[in-house]
Amino acid sequence: MRKVMPKTAPKPLTINISKDAADHVQDFATQAGKPGSYLRVGVKGGGCSGLTYMLDLVDGPQEDDKVVQEHGMELYVDRKSYVFLAGTTLEFSGGLNGKGFVFNNPNAKTTCGCGTSFSV
Repeated sequence: MRKVMPKTAPKPLTINISKDAADHVQDFATQAGKPGSYLRVGVKGGGCSGLTYMLDLVDGPQEDDKVVQEHGMELYVDRKSYVFLAGTTLEFSGGLNGKGFVFNNPNAKTTCGCGTSFSV
């Protein structure tokens, strides 16, 4: 007799931010004189792979933004960029060879060497 495993619901596609990245966003906001700011992430055309990531400190969401809340912070993504970023985890890489903020994007088919642009 075969054992039937219970079905699990698929994980919703969202954007995640690591605790370390969330902490660094708050640090950068304070250093920039914008404590209490929120992070907007997005995608625009350009870069050596076709699309490039954008990060910006903002005061609040725009009308059509998706809002992601994690580790005590809010992250805003415009709907157009969300298509390219769904499933992505934003992390922070520090240390001697650290790159700063890193997008671990499962949708990226190719990325450039510096990690700031990608193609799907």
